[in-house]
Formats: sequence, structure tokens, C-alpha cells
Amino acid sequence: KMEEILNLTQLKTSLKEAILLDYYTAGFWWAKEMNFSLIQLAGFMNLLNFALENLSSKHMTLGDNLKELERAMTEIGETESEERDDLNLFSIEQAKAIVDYLITSLFKHYKAYEYLFHGCREEPMISNE
Repeated sequence: KMEEILNLTQLKTSLKEAILLDYYTAGFWWAKEMNFSLIQLAGFMNLLNFALENLSSKHMTLGDNLKELERAMTEIGETESEERDDLNLFSIEQAKAIVDYLITSLFKHYKAYEYLFHGCREEPMISNE
């Protein structure tokens, strides 16, 4: 199902698409294990996408991406609290867990993800054989 949502059409031959599917699927299951509500799950998936888009499309450095993540998490809490009269979308403990997850899943491997999106390389032809 995640393959359809992400519109991955070359999963069998594209290492990039396979890595993206793994990244989002692992994040989704982690959030489910954290017992996030549907709104929290959507917010978390948006944060995953936000951090990855900052790297892939905006070519942000690790430091800049971390600053943007902090700003985005603050805004999510404020936006949701205004709309739903909650104090925050995520509790302090959940926010810390999210930051830890992003550090482990993305930021510790930032150079590898930069290479995935921006490295110059020829893509080898892969046949069914």
C-alpha cells in the first residue's frame, strides 16, 4: 500500500525507490508501535517527508535541516492546538522520541542520503536475467 501512496513505479529496478519505501515504511511502523493517534501519525509522516524533502529538493545541510525540523515541530504543535484546543500534537516524551528516531533513521546517515539524491553516478542497466 505504501508503494502506491508514494507512487513508486520502478521499485524492482530502482535502489532509490527501494530505500524510500523502506524509510517511510519503517517510520510508519515505528509510529504505530508508539501508539500515535491518526492525527499524530499523519503529523509524524509529514515530519519524515519534510526532513527528507529538505535534503533531496532543497539541498539543506544537516545543521540547517535540524533547525528546520525544530521550527516545524514547534509549528505543528501550535497549529494543531489552535484548531483542536489541545495543548500540543505531541507530548514532550513523544517529541523527544521523534527526534531520537529521526537522528537514528536519517540524520546519522545523512551523507548516504545526500549521495542517494545528489551523487553523480551512472545507473546500471538491470535485466530480468
